[in-house]
Formats: sequence, structure tokens, C-alpha cells
Amino acid sequence: MMDYELEEDKLGMQAIPGSVTLQKDSQNLIGISIGGGAPLCPCLYIVQVFDNTPAAKEATLESGDEIVGVGGKSVKGKTKVEVARQIQAVKGEVTINYNKLKADPKQGKTLDIVLKKIKHKFVENMSSSTADALGLSRAILCNDGLVKKLQDLERTAGMYHGLAEHTKKMMRACYELSQTHKAFGDVFSVIGAREPQAAASEAFTKFAEAHRNMEKYGIRYLKTIKPMLSDLNTYLNKAVPDTKLTIKKYLDAKFEYLSFCLKVKEMDDEEYSYAALQEPLYRVETGNYEYRLVLRCRQEARAKFAKLRADVLEKIELLDQKHVQDIVFQLQRLVSAMAKYHNDCHAIMKETDVFPIEVDLSQTTFNYSKRDDFTDPDEDDEEGEEEEGDVGSGGDE
Repeated sequence: MMDYELEEDKLGMQAIPGSVTLQKDSQNLIGISIGGGAPLCPCLYIVQVFDNTPAAKEATLESGDEIVGVGGKSVKGKTKVEVARQIQAVKGEVTINYNKLKADPKQGKTLDIVLKKIKHKFVENMSSSTADALGLSRAILCNDGLVKKLQDLERTAGMYHGLAEHTKKMMRACYELSQTHKAFGDVFSVIGAREPQAAASEAFTKFAEAHRNMEKYGIRYLKTIKPMLSDLNTYLNKAVPDTKLTIKKYLDAKFEYLSFCLKVKEMDDEEYSYAALQEPLYRVETGNYEYRLVLRCRQEARAKFAKLRADVLEKIELLDQKHVQDIVFQLQRLVSAMAKYHNDCHAIMKETDVFPIEVDLSQTTFNYSKRDDFTDPDEDDEEGEEEEGDVGSGGDE
């Protein structure tokens, strides 16, 4: 045991005393890991609170908090192993006396953490061999399924975009076709009105009415599939961007959590190297408050990361369900509307069996007399000049 001559360096943080009683689980554990203690550090502190354990469910103890007693008995000057055994020796309920570390998480977000986040973003899509060749450690969550989910989401968005563009082109072509039917109906209606023969007039009028009805069917078809385009745009312009934004927030929280994990590992390695050389480390000898601050920041970053991951998984699951259900519904709507449009047009044209149309050209307005023939004066002049030229040529011979 060494004498602790250095005063604790709290780095401006406060330690508020308190106590909590925890009911142990079936394995006689409360769910914490302990760091610090004799012979190097004057403080014993909580390194990690494990999920789904009595300590985590009670939620009073946090990473970085100092343990000052067990069951009212001081643990000052003891090793972490001795304190762990003291806690295990108590059966059922155990009371932990602590000093709550009051720290501002922003104090732990140093320039080093920011640079680590940038590095993680940079190496996220690198292979292990490439990162090793560049001398970059890849402290990332391997096989992160959400990255693949994001790629699948982008492919789905691309498919929806293509479907929306195709629907727009089809609607434009259908509208132009309906306008053509309308023009045909107008033309044949005029012909039917001017036709003096009753049978032919009726046939032309019926044919005109059929085309006008096809124009109405086309407009009805457009009104049916227009909501489909609106639904596709809602998916593309609202649902997908919102999910992408949530995924970006998740990735940012992920990189921050991994940065703190890497920082903890670096500080652990530093302690081990100094301990191996039997050299004193200032921050350890003064209470290791800097390390405890990083532990607290890591715990909060992990909680944020886990929450955002759960949110992303829920949104993507809902989006997948909507995609599967919606794409079937939209395609059924499109195909059924198209089938109805073509069937209606086919049925009305089948009913409009007016061909051949018998027209008496001797009585119709389409019979033009010889006196109505149009002769271009310029053509007559050209023909006259050609004849004179032919006569002149014959005289020379």
C-alpha cells in the first residue's frame, strides 16, 4: 500500500454523497464492474452498469460514480477485488454508499473525441485490409445491418422514383390519347351533322359519340390513378427522407459512442503501461476523474445510440411493411384501372358496328362537279410555254 499524498483533482466536477439499496438477482449479482482502488488510485468507482441487472433497473448508480462504502462500511484503501467480494458476501439486499459524479457531458467531448468521430466516418466503408494498410484502427460495429438496410431503402426509393416517372409519362400519353379521341369525335360529329343521308349521318354520329365516350373513359382512368402518384410522392418525399435523417442521427450517435469506447481503451492501455513500468500516473493518483468523466460520457452515448437504433429499426420495419403492402395495392390499382379503361373502350367500339358505311356519292355533299375543279393559272401558262418551245424546235429541223 502506498500513501496518497496528492490531493484529488476533480477537474471542476462535484461529488454528491448518497446510498442505494439493491435487491440481488438469482446469481447473487447487482450488475456493476468496479475500477480503481489500492494500490494505485485513492478512489473506487463504477466502470460499467450492465443492462437488465438490478443496478440498471434501479438506475441510481452510473458509470464514474465513486463507491465509498458497502452496507455502511467504508471501503477506503481497499482493492477492487476486495470490494467485489464484500458485495458478494451480502445476500439478498445490499446497500451501496456512493459519491454521485456531477459532470457536464460536454466537458468530455474534447477535440480528441471529435477527431475520432471523423476517423470512424472515414473508415466506415473501408475493408479491414485497407484500414490496416493505412494504419487506421477500425473500432466500428461490424456487420451493422442498418447500413445494409439504408442501401435497401435507397434501392426501394429508386424503384418508386422510376415507377412515379413511368406513371407520369403514362398519364401524359393517356391524356393526349383522350384528346385525340375527343378530336375524332368532334370531326365525325360535324360530318354526321352535314351528311344528308339519314343512314350515313346516323353512323357517323354514333361513331363520333363512341370516341367522345372513350375520351370520358380516359379522363376517368386518369382520375383513378392520380392518387397513386400522390401516394408515391408522399413515400419518396416524406417517408424515405425522414427515415434517412433518423439513420444519419443514428450513425452520428454510433460514431460518438465508438469514439468514447476507443478513448476508454486508450486510457486503459496507458494505465497498464505505467503500471507495468511501476511509474505513477497523475490522473490515477488524483482520483482518475478524467477517466471517470469519459466513462460517464460513454454510458450516455451508448444509451443515446441504443435508443436511436431502436427508433431506426422500428421506422424501417414500418417502412418495409408499407412498401410491401403499398406496392401491391398501387400495382393492383394501376392494372385494374388500365384493364377497365381498355375493356370499356373495346366494348363501346364493339357496339359501334357502323362499318361499312354506305354513302351515295351522287347525292352527298362530297360529290364535286367538273365546274368546281380548281385549275392553277400558273400551270396553264407553263404548259403553254412548253408547247411553244416544242413547235419552235420542230421549225429549226
